Amino acid sequence: MSNSTLPTLPASDRPEVAARLRDALLGAAFTADGLLDLLGAPAYAALARSETVPALRATRGDTPLETLVRLFLLQQPVPHARVADVLPVAACLESGWLVSVGTDEVAATVDVRPYGGPDGEDWFIVSDLGCAVGGAGGIGSREEGVVLGVGGASTTLAGITVRTPVSAALDLGTGSGIQALHAARHATRVTATDLNPRALHITALTLALSGAPAADLREGSLFEPVRDDETYELIVSNPPFVISPGARLTYRDGGMGGDDLCRSLVQQAGDRLREGGFAQFLANWQHVEGEDWQDRLRSWVPRGCDAWIVQREVQDVTQYAELWLRDAGDHQGDTAAYEALYDAWLDEFEARKVKAVGFGWITLRRTDSDAPSITVEEWPHPVEQPLGDAVREHFDRVDYLRARDDAALLAAHFRLADEVIQEQVGLPGAEDPEHVVLRQHRGMRRATKVDTVGAGFAGVCDGTLSAGRILDAIAQLVGEDPVLLRDRTPAQIRLLVEQGFLEPVG
Repeated sequence: MSNSTLPTLPASDRPEVAARLRDALLGAAFTADGLLDLLGAPAYAALARSETVPALRATRGDTPLETLVRLFLLQQPVPHARVADVLPVAACLESGWLVSVGTDEVAATVDVRPYGGPDGEDWFIVSDLGCAVGGAGGIGSREEGVVLGVGGASTTLAGITVRTPVSAALDLGTGSGIQALHAARHATRVTATDLNPRALHITALTLALSGAPAADLREGSLFEPVRDDETYELIVSNPPFVISPGARLTYRDGGMGGDDLCRSLVQQAGDRLREGGFAQFLANWQHVEGEDWQDRLRSWVPRGCDAWIVQREVQDVTQYAELWLRDAGDHQGDTAAYEALYDAWLDEFEARKVKAVGFGWITLRRTDSDAPSITVEEWPHPVEQPLGDAVREHFDRVDYLRARDDAALLAAHFRLADEVIQEQVGLPGAEDPEHVVLRQHRGMRRATKVDTVGAGFAGVCDGTLSAGRILDAIAQLVGEDPVLLRDRTPAQIRLLVEQGFLEPVG
């Protein structure tokens, strides 16, 4: 891989310069909140769409914050004297954060984007020029070794990651270091790997500029840089999951046939996890003609691991090809070249009998159970981020249900989870609803149909009575045999507990 056409990066072994630069950025309110206050919501949102005109109009003044926005977010040359009033220019020039342009201007060598941490931390994500979402050029690039900044995928993964304290965390394919930065908040030691040495360099800059501890940075593909005796309590990866013919773009294309990269990543993670540890990935997977996509994903899960796999989106092969060809800017310019590339993508899918591509989340948890739980589901609806706690609670419920047979379940006490509402659906004026829906307003925001017994059971659950006692009361109320009701209801109770509608008490 050659990065010869990419700009030289700032020195990553000058932490004292990064610390001075950080102080200057914070002093000028170059933060996520500061940008919103300066630009206003419309211009701020336009930046996320890679539209810079509103931000340029909003930064026509000469305040320190306007100077920094033009320099680092809009990549505009700025007069040396203006920058000297805000930043330690000599140190930034000497260490490579800035370069001289013409006779009296300076320009940034990297994108620097303010990024708000989950507890209000002021962080900064470094990426290549024009490659930070919210930067001047968006994320489209044909450069092989380019390093992107913050995107929807990276923030999604950060949001679903379980954030319990751990001694060792691993970020595979770190890119600009976003996942490593998050992990540094709750991991004693963070290891970050990437096939692209430029990405490791930029990760070091991101961590230093954000005031985070340095990570153990290692070059290599997937688990290659990890020693055989190394295990972790948390593994995260936003891998190059795009299924494409060839691997032109290191930051996004897997380089293996079909979805083999994602499959290999998941299958190899089991041996690297400590007992109770989590591995969490974003992935693409193929929908192959004549094959159940859920069975395909179940086959990926390594032995000794529980799994929760959520498909969030499905695209047919034409939509998928168009999305990623536009991502690289291939739709611009030579029409014949674009059509040839498009054709090559469709040839690849046709050869593999792929009719669609799914996208979603994969979470593994190492378990010593003889009966691992594998849940594969489709949930394309809006959710409430962050979901890390909801992910952890899902596996807690798996443990709870796995340890209890039906008799123990009926002896247990439950309460209806917070912010669950009941909806009755039916024709206007009908005496009885056609069906009843329980709906969550937190976390996954699930909705599930229940029968009248299930609705009545959930509505009564306040932790006071056991499940069996509640069913006996319902049986008496509806004139049903209590023994038969006890026999047929545990499956529905299990589903309501598994999906988080009911919470065990005590």
